[in-house]
Amino acid sequence: MRKCFIVLILSFIIVFEISSCAPKVKNGYSKERGFEGNISLSGAFALYPLAVVWSEDFKKVHPNVRFNISAGGAGKGIADVLTGMVDIGMVSRDLHEQEIKKGAVPIIVAKDAVICTINPGNPNYQAILKRGLSREELSDIFISQKFKTWKQIDPRFTADPINVYVRSDAAGAAETWAKFFGHKQEDLQGIGIFGDPGIAQAIKDDIHGIGFNNINYVYNLKTNKVFDRIDVVPLDLNKNGQIENEEQFYHTLSELTEAVAAGRYPAPPSRELTFVTRHKTESLLLKEFISFVLQKQAQSQLLENGYVPLNEILIKEERNKL
Repeated sequence: MRKCFIVLILSFIIVFEISSCAPKVKNGYSKERGFEGNISLSGAFALYPLAVVWSEDFKKVHPNVRFNISAGGAGKGIADVLTGMVDIGMVSRDLHEQEIKKGAVPIIVAKDAVICTINPGNPNYQAILKRGLSREELSDIFISQKFKTWKQIDPRFTADPINVYVRSDAAGAAETWAKFFGHKQEDLQGIGIFGDPGIAQAIKDDIHGIGFNNINYVYNLKTNKVFDRIDVVPLDLNKNGQIENEEQFYHTLSELTEAVAAGRYPAPPSRELTFVTRHKTESLLLKEFISFVLQKQAQSQLLENGYVPLNEILIKEERNKL
């Protein structure tokens, strides 16, 4: 009995000493080890590739930080962050009033655009590239479904069917695309497909298909050109039935992102991408990570990754939210 009592005392002393010697971590930071802990993000497919790049760069500076990043659409991102399932929701649309009332705090971290997509195997492909489609014509495809064949758009087109693909998940891309026509995602008509990769694949597999995608799922970052079996439908912005030089900025990823930055590509469907926290975060770790992505070095990586960086005024405004 005496031996057992001594062992218990010694065990208590050892545990106490280990506990008292362990560095104290407050909100993801300790003086001894710096920033450490876990950061979880979920949400928009548009932000997913960028979040992965930023997390890898952040870990080079703070090796004791681990990330859990998943894509599932902007709707999932906002739901996850408001229910406390993740630290940051990746959102690619404007926040709804009820989301703000529940404590959603958006911080703009980048800009990109939603683009209309088509299969190069479409019999009308070359004609569409020269002619483009106006906002009104696209609305009659995606909203009212007035046009069910290509010939109904232009008598010079073939009578092949128009197979319309939209998002089945609550998505920032879909809401932004619908907003381009003055509508909501629920008003988009077509075959529902989950996720950006899903719609891109559907277009690649269907020569009569038309859809919409985030830039990163259409352009190859390595070649600066579009992927095989998918291309962009140019927007006929002045509605004159042809794509003029000032409307032609789709040949390369660089041309398109420059057009978005300069405002030559309309907003919507260009848009702001945000990190959303539940209330104003008190976590030193989250503040450090968000501050990191707003720094010049992180922002300088955006163009090469298919996004548009923020200007200095906007960066300052977003930093002030922290």
